[in-house]
Amino acid sequence: MTAAPRLLTNLTAATLTGGTPYGLIREAAIALEGGKIRWVGAADDLPGDLARAETRDLGGRMVTPGLIDCHTHLVHGGNRAAEFEMRLNGASYEEVARAGGGIVSTVKATRAATEDALLEGALRRADALIAEGVTTLEIKSGYGLDVETELRMLRVARAVMANRPVRVKTSFLGAHAVPAEYKDRADGYIDEVCIPALRAAHAEGLVDAVDGFCEGIAFSPAQIARVFDVAKGLGLPVKLHAEQLSNLGGAAMAAGYGALSADHIEYLDGPGVQAMAKAGTVAVLLPGAFYTLHETQAPPVQALRDHGVPIALATDANPGSSPLTSLLLTMNMGCTLFRLTPEEALRGTTLNAARALGLRDVGTIAPGQRAELAVWDVEEPAELSYRIGYNPLHSRIFGDVA
Repeated sequence: MTAAPRLLTNLTAATLTGGTPYGLIREAAIALEGGKIRWVGAADDLPGDLARAETRDLGGRMVTPGLIDCHTHLVHGGNRAAEFEMRLNGASYEEVARAGGGIVSTVKATRAATEDALLEGALRRADALIAEGVTTLEIKSGYGLDVETELRMLRVARAVMANRPVRVKTSFLGAHAVPAEYKDRADGYIDEVCIPALRAAHAEGLVDAVDGFCEGIAFSPAQIARVFDVAKGLGLPVKLHAEQLSNLGGAAMAAGYGALSADHIEYLDGPGVQAMAKAGTVAVLLPGAFYTLHETQAPPVQALRDHGVPIALATDANPGSSPLTSLLLTMNMGCTLFRLTPEEALRGTTLNAARALGLRDVGTIAPGQRAELAVWDVEEPAELSYRIGYNPLHSRIFGDVA
């Protein structure tokens, strides 16, 4: 039996469709039916068959698509507050990593954590995002670096979606770092752990995409390509942490595989931008890591604009380089640190974030899209990027859950 339509009225809709700024419709109405958007438009244009639908008056509030955090590491054990203090005392991110800290220290804590403990921590972090209007988020593995723990992390990521009204897309990030037991044997790790773990995770239905960290302190483009070849054989899309600390050409390599996204990309060059544009690869900017690591090399935002590369924003929520669980603050940081416009920031956490996850049924307010919306106590959409440390969310709509 199909649920009766519901009508949201007395609102302003930032649809992010059409050719006008924000796709804004004043004095709008939105009809929902069966967990999807049936109709959106000016209230005066409401179809006659919806006139008697159950109505919810939103009091003139702003409605946007539900926010999407397209790059997170929400599942992990422990924290790295001590390393935060080390960096403030002068150590670089690379120096911390080479001294046995960084990702490897989180690996130890994650391997030691039970599945229940990992889920408890992940749910706390997910709750912070949900409270700011997030309806879809991505969660990566990558802190196990052995088959058993990588699978455990992905199972926990799936469990987040089972325990909260949020959509979760998973990314296998076995090529995140070289664990201590494989020091100086990165190729052996790829062959003996990473690729077998990927195959096992895929067989268990735990993987939506495959990621990697292409950097001097992690893996070379050639090593990542071997993982991507397996992903391609399994029919899985790829994405990549690329050009964060140096330019190894990882983004262009990933674009050659039709990557959904290349993330960080502070050191991305012209050929890399062009390769991403040709492939339709989304540029995911992560200002939380830029801020935390005191970086000075900003991503080439104008070049991305000039070549029509879609720009997304994400928290990169992780225990080390971006202990950030506020997508609203991320939007503000994208504007203040990278000079994005507020409209680019909102598109970057809705429409373009959806593209970075390979999703076409969220990210805009349009007929046929999933009914995943955020209702805000704001007058203009720019307020979502303007304020710092303030959450104007009034309510969130997730299918039939409001």
